[in-house]
Amino acid sequence: MQKIIAIIRPDKLEAVKNALEEIGCHGMTVRDVKGRGRQLGITENYRGRDYRIDLLPKIELEIVTREADVEGIVQSIIETAKTGDIGDGKIFISSVEEVIRIRTGERGEKAI
Repeated sequence: MQKIIAIIRPDKLEAVKNALEEIGCHGMTVRDVKGRGRQLGITENYRGRDYRIDLLPKIELEIVTREADVEGIVQSIIETAKTGDIGDGKIFISSVEEVIRIRTGERGEKAI
């Protein structure tokens, strides 16, 4: 099993969520987060003064899935969230040793 964490632009959430549902990926956790990467924030002007905003709002999606489904999910996220501009986000993939469904006690892929 694998865990996919995707950091995307907030305005891409609905499109990514719909694209994932189309390929059969329904379970996910979504968090509002703030962060920065190479973009190093943005500078905005308000009433003639420049303000630097260095932590930008982002959305974090967390998905635990079977190893066989990882590539399809990743490609779906990339195709849907990509604008081509700096700040599109990142995807992290890591191994998950065990999953347990609390309600039934099921373990492993059955619990996903």
